[in-house]
Amino acid sequence: MAKTEKFDELAEFYETMKTVMAAICVKKGGIATEEYVGRFFAADVLELLVNSGGDKDGKYTAEFESMKDMITPNKKPVHEMTLEEFEKVMNI
Repeated sequence: MAKTEKFDELAEFYETMKTVMAAICVKKGGIATEEYVGRFFAADVLELLVNSGGDKDGKYTAEFESMKDMITPNKKPVHEMTLEEFEKVMNI
């Protein structure tokens, strides 16, 4: 599979996921997507999408800039975090 095809498939998945997340937020009483716990997974998918190198027009890169503080940390697994570190990562 070509790099462009992989990027397109991942971009399609991300766009579908955003739609599903919005529907879930509505069903849960209209919570803001910024408050939905799935936003961390969305940020990780977006990071993968941006790092794939196929974002020629910068659409996803710009979106990632506003979400990059929500990505899963690379250096320390959740089970090794202190409560304070975990709360910071989860934005609690």
